[in-house]
Amino acid sequence: MALNLKRLLAVVALLAGAAVPASAQDASWDAVVAAAKQEGKVVVYNMALGAPYFQAVIKSFEKTYGIPVESLDLRASELVERIRTEQSAGRYLGDAEMVTTTMIEEQLKNGDFIQKLPPIPNAANLRPPFKTTDFSVPAYVQPMGILINTRLVRNEDVPTSWNDLNAPKWKGKLLSDDMRPLGSGNTLFAILQKNMGADFNEKLAAQKPVFSRDMRNDARRVSRGEYPIYISQVFAFASDLKGLPVKVVVPKEGAPYAQMDMAMLKSAPHPNAARLFMQHFLSVDSQALYANAWMLPVVQGAAERADPDAQPYANAKLMGPAKLSERADMMALARKLYP
Repeated sequence: MALNLKRLLAVVALLAGAAVPASAQDASWDAVVAAAKQEGKVVVYNMALGAPYFQAVIKSFEKTYGIPVESLDLRASELVERIRTEQSAGRYLGDAEMVTTTMIEEQLKNGDFIQKLPPIPNAANLRPPFKTTDFSVPAYVQPMGILINTRLVRNEDVPTSWNDLNAPKWKGKLLSDDMRPLGSGNTLFAILQKNMGADFNEKLAAQKPVFSRDMRNDARRVSRGEYPIYISQVFAFASDLKGLPVKVVVPKEGAPYAQMDMAMLKSAPHPNAARLFMQHFLSVDSQALYANAWMLPVVQGAAERADPDAQPYANAKLMGPAKLSERADMMALARKLYP
């Protein structure tokens, strides 16, 4: 009896001790929210390229907290240069960035562009294998597949493997994001180089794909029948093509992807608002918007809320990611194969 009582008192003490930090944490977060409202706005540098689901998150944040969001939307190479130029000149205009994991690794390696990230409570809900670091928190995963025109590609010719792109019938008929500069095209190139064998990209180059850098319009070009196939098709950029004669194929080997992370820029003028925006972005409601837009959410409970047509993409098999240490070699190889 004495032993059981002792154990009971120990459990009660443990629970009581746990309640204090939780209450303190709530009060501390209330202070973050209040400070964010005092700051008056948040400036987010991102690579969403006008994506409607990102705009939906912005609108829900503004409605919830009454804090305006200024969004600077650029391609990867442009965004990197913008941040470097501003911060080198001591012009600290941005608060938060939403960029690839490798871009953040590069920023940490090459300069003092971001600062340590204070705790984001919703990060506790990240699903495996996603984790925070001292400087960033996962935002979502941007997988890529193959877009086909269902009128131009017969059922028996639908590519089920990345190797199928190298079939003779597709020579000169592939539309592709440019694989030479920094961006999704080179990410695809690097991941396929590593996972599909050393000669895969050589064979693909022999197919003479046509390069473009207008990802959203490229999907439309396939839907109009200009090309039968497009790579690398970001899943989400095809989610607004419902009703058109196109289909996104996830090859059996998996979908190459870029992981997008959020970080706080150095000397952010609105740090509490930036932190609050990240918290809002990692809510299940915000992540469900991404799941329904055919992205891979990073928090628990979001993928399950995806519509039936989005489920295959919110839970797609992943292949990758690309590594920062290999980027220079992969860009050099792409330029060699595609002079």
